[in-house]
Amino acid sequence: MTAARAWKKDLSFTAGILGKKPFQALVQLTNKCNMRCSFCDFWPNVAPRSEELTVEDYRRLSRELAEIGTFLISVEGGEPTVRPDLVRIVEALSEHHITALFTNGWLLTRELATSLYSAGLVHANVSIDYPDAKRHDDKRGLEGAFDRAWTAVDHFRDTAPRGGKQVHVMTVIMEDNWRDLPALFEQSAARGVGHQLTLLSVNGYRRGDSGPDRLPPPEAARALVEWHKKYKHVRVFREYLSKAGEWLSERAMPTCTAGVQSFNIDHVGAVSACIERIDEPVGSVKTASVKDLVSVLAARQSERAACQQCWTACRGFAQILGNGASASALFEMTARMRTT
Repeated sequence: MTAARAWKKDLSFTAGILGKKPFQALVQLTNKCNMRCSFCDFWPNVAPRSEELTVEDYRRLSRELAEIGTFLISVEGGEPTVRPDLVRIVEALSEHHITALFTNGWLLTRELATSLYSAGLVHANVSIDYPDAKRHDDKRGLEGAFDRAWTAVDHFRDTAPRGGKQVHVMTVIMEDNWRDLPALFEQSAARGVGHQLTLLSVNGYRRGDSGPDRLPPPEAARALVEWHKKYKHVRVFREYLSKAGEWLSERAMPTCTAGVQSFNIDHVGAVSACIERIDEPVGSVKTASVKDLVSVLAARQSERAACQQCWTACRGFAQILGNGASASALFEMTARMRTT
């Protein structure tokens, strides 16, 4: 993707935010995964390949989204790299939008990284939750996951048109790892890449707090705000981290805007307000237009307004940039988190 085209997308995306248009879509390509993370149960709930959206479905989806605006599309799973047509899907979604891939890195090769960037991928995000191999591998249920993830980071960085600015380590903040985040930040900084964060979700559909994973205490958010000042490569809104403390303390945040300017599309095409409420779809992109489905979601927003199931990065991103965004959020977006 040329620099001029990247700038055009960025400007269109920013214009959509200022115009209060929908701007964020989370897209799960598949529920299949080669790992068995304890905080995720997508992998036991797969669909037959024949039921998943096709490349042509994604081409049509990309065009229909473009009729609404320019989107930041999170390309997720399960594990998206298990799909052999991943490059063509990314190419379809990147034609009109800013794409961000989230992967565990196991199947990532240098050749695949090169092909993904050639297809228009903008952001590459590799999941790493601990600074040591044993705990990361134990969490993922696969020996060697830690080393493979860092190798994937290197492949993405070395093949990215703009180097490490387009690559991030993604860490889920939990009770048992938040104190280790400075060590992880040092590792990503030494690699010359960025770092993103999201708070663990335990209350959404197919999630629960009866397992081994727990939310961090409120003081974790206060520490994160300080670390955000120190580690300039941590590309997260400061407001997201500061408000995480409020949510962890009180489980009360402003009205949830999921389904208004952001929404979720799962691996079989079902559209819902967010990934935590994928059991409440309003229809499928296989049988209805995205524009019509988003209109239904927006009309039902009052039914979800009091939802406090999560304070994950996707909710924080949507609320911080939603309704036109604040001046400080726009500044951070165009300065600290800019990749072009």
